[in-house]
This record gives sequence, C-alpha cells and structure tokens, in this order.
Amino acid sequence: MSTTTLAVLVPLLPFLGAVAGLLFGRTAPGFVRPLAILPTLGAAVLAVIVAVRQGGGPAISTATELTPTGSVPIDLSLYLDGFAVLVAVLVGLVATCVQLYSTAYLREDPRYPSYAALVSLFTSAMLLVVYSGDLMVLLVGWEVMGICSYFLVGHYWETEAARSASLKAFLVTKLGDVPFLIGLFALAADADSFQITKILSTVAAGGLDHPTLIALLLLAGVAGKSAQFPLHTWLPDAMAGPTPVSALIHAATMVAAGVYFIARLLPVFAASRAALVVMAVMAAVTMVGSALAALAQDDIKRVLAYSTIGQLGYMTGALAVGDRGAAVFHLLSHGVFKALLFLGAGVIIHAAGTNSLAAMSRMDGLAKRIPDAFWTMTIALLALAAIPPFAGFFSKEAVLVAAEQTATGHSDFAPSGAGWLVLVAGVLTALLTAAYATRLWLMAFRGQGAAAPDHGKEPVAMTGVLWLLAIPSVGFGLAAGPIADWFDGGELTPTLVTSVLGTGAAVIGVMLTYALWQRAAARTATAPAGAVPGAVTGAVTGAVPGTGAGAPQPAAVAAAASAATAAAESAAETPEVAEVTHDHPAVPAGPAPDPGRALLGPLHRHAADGFHLDAVYDRLFVRPVRAAASLVRFLDREVVDTYVRGAGAGPRLLGSLVRRAQTGNVQSYLSALLAGAVVLAIATAVLANVNAGS
Repeated sequence: MSTTTLAVLVPLLPFLGAVAGLLFGRTAPGFVRPLAILPTLGAAVLAVIVAVRQGGGPAISTATELTPTGSVPIDLSLYLDGFAVLVAVLVGLVATCVQLYSTAYLREDPRYPSYAALVSLFTSAMLLVVYSGDLMVLLVGWEVMGICSYFLVGHYWETEAARSASLKAFLVTKLGDVPFLIGLFALAADADSFQITKILSTVAAGGLDHPTLIALLLLAGVAGKSAQFPLHTWLPDAMAGPTPVSALIHAATMVAAGVYFIARLLPVFAASRAALVVMAVMAAVTMVGSALAALAQDDIKRVLAYSTIGQLGYMTGALAVGDRGAAVFHLLSHGVFKALLFLGAGVIIHAAGTNSLAAMSRMDGLAKRIPDAFWTMTIALLALAAIPPFAGFFSKEAVLVAAEQTATGHSDFAPSGAGWLVLVAGVLTALLTAAYATRLWLMAFRGQGAAAPDHGKEPVAMTGVLWLLAIPSVGFGLAAGPIADWFDGGELTPTLVTSVLGTGAAVIGVMLTYALWQRAAARTATAPAGAVPGAVTGAVTGAVPGTGAGAPQPAAVAAAASAATAAAESAAETPEVAEVTHDHPAVPAGPAPDPGRALLGPLHRHAADGFHLDAVYDRLFVRPVRAAASLVRFLDREVVDTYVRGAGAGPRLLGSLVRRAQTGNVQSYLSALLAGAVVLAIATAVLANVNAGS
C-alpha cells in the first residue's frame, strides 16, 4: 500500500469510528469501547508508518480536483513533510491515550457513547488539518474541531458552568475565525490557488499584493484557536468539560492547530516584518500574563490551562523569530507532557474528590494513595518547568536559542527587537513556570491535615496511560539532534548562554516558591482555627508580611475563609467529581499554605481573575452589543411594527365602514341609489353653470 493511501486512512479511520459510534452507540453498547479505541489506535499506528516512510525527506504532495469552481480551484490534496508526519504521530498517540483513559474515567457516564464518538471526530478533524495540502479542506477540519469542542466542553450540560464555557469557547474562537476566513480568501486570490505548495511558490516569487493585511487576518484566527492574547479567555473556562477532553484539546488538537498552521505557512507571515513584530508582542504578553495568572489559580485544571496558554506563547514566539523547527519541537514535547499533566490531574481529582488545590493542601498522604499519579506528575511538572534532562528543557531551550540568535543579529529573519522581546519574556516565563509548577506539586502532594480518602488502586487503563506518556516526557529531548533533519535542518540543541539563563531562572523559581511555601506552612500550622495568617493572605488581611504586626481584619478574614470554603465546596460538587469518585469525607475548612499569594502580593487578586479581561470585554463589547440589540428590538417593535400595524389597520377601518352599509334592506339600497342620483344631478348642474359663466 502506498504512503499516500496510508495517509488518507489516518484521518478516515477515526471518522468512520465516530460515525459508527454515533449510529450504534445506544443500540449496541458492547461495541462502544472497541469503536472508540481501535480506529484511533489504528490511525496512530498508520501515522507512525507514514512518518517512517517519509523519513524527514522531501515532502510528499498529491492532489486531485474536488470540484470545478469557475475561479480558484479546491483540491483534495495531501502535503506530507517532516512537520506534518510528526505532528500526526503526536495526535494519534494522545488521542489513543485519551480514549483508553476515558474507558475507566467515564465508565459510569450515560453519555459515554456520544462522548467517545465526538473524541474520534475531534481526532479525525485535527489529522485532516495536519495532512491537508489545501487550505479550504484544512478549513473544514478547523471548523469541525470548533463544533466538537463546543459539545465536549459542554458535556455536563446540566451545569451552568459547562453551558457557559462551551458557548464562550465557540463564540470567542468564531470571533477569530471571521477574519481568518477573509484572510484565506485574500491569500487565495493573490496566489490564485488554495494549495499550500502553490501559495508558498507565489510568496517566494514576491507575488503577494497585501502581505501585512493577509498575515494579520490569519493571525487573528490563530489567536482564537490557539488561545493567544487577546482571545485566550475561553481556554481556562473550558475546564468545565471532562478532564480527558482537556488533555486532548490542550495537548494535541485544537490549540495546537493554530501554531501548526503558522509553521506550515510561515513564509506568508515572514513576508511582513510588521506581522512578525505583532506576533512577537502577542507571544510575550501571552507568556508572562498567563504565567502570572497560573500562580493565582486554585483549580488544578485552571493552573494547567493557563500553563498551556503560556507554552503556546513560547511556540508563537519561536515562529515570530523565524524558527518553525523550534516551535514544532516544543509543540511535540509540550503535547506529551501536557497530556500527562491533565490525565494525572484526573487521577488526583478522582482520589481527592476535589479540583481545589487549597483543599488538597489540607489532605495528608495523597501522594501515597496514588503513587502512579504522583511519580508521573512529578516527571511532567519537571518537564514543564524545563529542568534538565527532561523533554521540556530541550524544546524550551530551542525557542530561547532562536530568540537569542535574532536578538544578537545572527538571524535577520525578524527585527532584533522582536528577538529581544521573545528572549526576555521567555526567560521571565521560565522563572514563573517553575514557580507555579512547584506550587502545584507542593499543594497537591505535600498537604497536611486529615488523611486523604482511600479508594483503592486506580484502574490500569488510567495509570498505564500515565506511564506510557511519562517515557517521552523524560526522553524526547534526546531527539533534539536527529529530529532537526525532519524540519528545516536548523540546530535545536541548547547553547551555554540560554541554558544558564533558562535553567537558572527555573531553579530560582523552584527555590523561591519552596521557601515561601515552607514559611506559609509554618504560619498556617500556628494560626488559630478559622484564621487566615497575614503572611499567607497578604492583601486580604492588610497585615505586613514578615513583621508579625497588624492583626488581620475580622471582616476580611471571614470573607477570605468563606470564599476559600465556597471554592472548595464548589469544586467538590462538580459533576465530574461526583461521577468518578466514591464517597469521600468533606475536607475541613481552614487556611491553606499558598506560596502564590506571597509571590504575587497585591497582584494576586487581579491574576486570579485573569487580570479582569472578561470584565473589560464585557464593557467594551458585550454591553454595547446588548445595548444595540435592545435598540434594534425597540425600533422593530415600536417603529417598524407600528407601520405594519397601521398598514393593516387602514383596510380594516375601511372594511368596517363598508360592512355597516351592507344591511340587506332593499329599501335602504334604493334610497341610497336615489340620493346618489340627486347628488350627481345637482353636481352636474352646478358644473354646467360654472362652465357657461366662464
């Protein structure tokens, strides 16, 4: 069987599995799990075979015309280069792990058949994006992923949080998709083709008439799909869906699609240096802002969500300085350890009965209850913090090296200012990333208080997947040398300067967070029950950290304790927790040693709320749109409808008058006829006299 035939089967198998699952999921429940796992597993195996056959050599391209359009043709085409085949392997691996994991995680869910089918369709759509050589066919997969995310994020549609999150994800991504679609049409109009190979040839020949406009329009769609500032606000709220869905979205499908799209069409963006600067600014703001927000989150999944936003910022930064090899290398590395982090978080939620890190920090022995999740999460967090020799270190260093090359003038792909911006933001984000990774680990696994509930050993389908993903999380970085040949041939190995900067920043973040956690834990242990120590809550209590002076204000303490308790109770009552956990004792309320508060100080309150971007958007866009809608409704009801009602009222009034004359009395009709004749005779006589006198 040819390589192109195998490549066609890669997205086709999960699609067929999704169709079969939707058709027979309820009538033949025994086939649901095989239909979920086997097609996805088959696609993953075929993706590996395609990657081996392609071998990082010349791109394999084939196309057939889909339908005559009369202008720009649309083709069913494949474009298999080193980037495409390796990303497809990642998608297949993560999707298979998610399907296996879900068989245990959602084993009691009555909507599991539709869930599994949608995950398969999601996987198929991403694989279509990865392999497609035509932008219109790519757009089909792009939009199908948006629909699938809407249904999967809203899986627990009984809750307001899930309904709102799914709608928000759909609307925000569609907000980016509108200019994205316009940009695709403008690009095709300039290149006279939707085929990627022809577009790249046109760019190389300088044939784009509006490169900056096209690049910025496309970048808007990427910002929405890959959750980059300012269209990133949907991703943290999307945690209302099941945890395996979060793993799939964050690691290998939807948010990775935007970065992959830029990597594939990087020459289009490189045609405009202004677009590269905008991309660099977007990446820098996204990296630093999301890392600060992650430090302030209590929900373990929201911490990981903001982490994903920041890591995607690294990838976008690498693309802004022209190194798509570094960007995709980090995409592959991040996809593995982020899937591990989310699936491990699912095991933690299963065991602890809550999403709240504050509640976990008041549990003792959670790490011993779930040793598999403890060790694999530790590996994944070390990779996230970019500690050598884990995978995240090598891929993050590749990004920093690319930024350093541009900043120092060794690469003229982008302005040096863009390089400095990405480099400084990347080093600062490395420190913050290590800090929030350490905070998550300490609060989840080093809690003190009541014994963590013991639900027995987790299912093998869940723990086995964790260990499978842990292997590349440790060793994938060793592929930095040979994998460069699959990309553009550029070096992906770390340099001494960036290694010292990046690793030094990470070590500082780890040590600082650990020291602040120890201090917070000591003060929490000596604090009276129900009180919140000033050093821990800082801005909430009004006490000066480290001085011991200034008693906490009673109202502020009560509000803080009440908010913490409410957050923990809310997390413990989510449908996901209720579905996958056994009976578990209530977590006692009390202060939690949170080093994030001390690190952020007065910034903590703003970071916890995502720097109030949702409130800003509400005032700038939502309220004006609602006001405009109210005005339109008023005009429609009170003005337009008034004319419509008037147009109907006139004939009705005339009809009522005529109806009164129709009495059915013949004498009345004759009298009216005679009166009319007399009137006509008089009128005729008057007119005749007037004419005679003139």
